[in-house]
Amino acid sequence: MTRVRDIMTADPTYAETSETVSRAARTMASHDIGALPIRGEDHHFKGMLTDRDIVVKVLAEGKDPAALHVGELAQGVVYSVGPDDDVRDALREMSNHQVRRLPVMEGEELVGIVSQADVARKLPEGEVGDTVENISRD
Repeated sequence: MTRVRDIMTADPTYAETSETVSRAARTMASHDIGALPIRGEDHHFKGMLTDRDIVVKVLAEGKDPAALHVGELAQGVVYSVGPDDDVRDALREMSNHQVRRLPVMEGEELVGIVSQADVARKLPEGEVGDTVENISRD
């Protein structure tokens, strides 16, 4: 059985709730990633910030990314898995909730991210195709 820890990206880069969306976008660009976990002042995981969030919730609404703080976008339900969970559970969560990234939590600590890219690089083609299809369905 393959565990989530076997395919996850460990020790992900964070965005702090107090930093601006503009700064978080520069971090995403410099690391060539499409999402950042959001960490609060208490060092607990608060949610995810995606490049799509920046476009839809900030730019399209005419908000100033240099004045808006990342914490203002940390909302909604966040689905997660544990590092020792079976990778099939992660694939099921991604498919059921149509998310491309899942935080990997150990208690209240974020220890990794499982992304669609991790799945594509590290799992058999059949599992990858089914997951991508389910994530992308309308």
